[in-house]
Amino acid sequence: MRNVLVVLMSCGLAGGAAFVQARELVEKDRYMCSWGAGTAAKAQELKLSGVSLYAARQKLQTYKFSKPWMRMMAMGITEQTYDSQSRLKPAAIRQGFYDDCVRYKVARK
Repeated sequence: MRNVLVVLMSCGLAGGAAFVQARELVEKDRYMCSWGAGTAAKAQELKLSGVSLYAARQKLQTYKFSKPWMRMMAMGITEQTYDSQSRLKPAAIRQGFYDDCVRYKVARK
C-alpha cells in the first residue's frame, strides 16, 4: 500500500511540474505569439486590400522594430501570408496564428 501511494504521489508531482513548465513557457512567449499574430493580420489586411507583396515588403522596411529578430520574422510571416490562398478576415488570421503559435510553443517544451 505504501509503494502504491509513493508511486501515485510521484506521478502527480511530475504531472504538476510538467503543467507548470508548459504554462511558464506560454507566459514567457506570449508576447512573441501576439506580435506574430498581429503581423500576420496586418499582412492579410494588406493582401486583401490589393497591396502587392513588393509594396508590403517596402512598408515593413520603414517600421522600427524593438528587437533584431523581428524584421526578418515579419518578412517571413508576410511572405507566407501572401503565398496562401486564404481570404479569411484579418481577425481570424490573428486568432489562428496566435493559437497555433501557443500550441507549438507548449508542444515544443
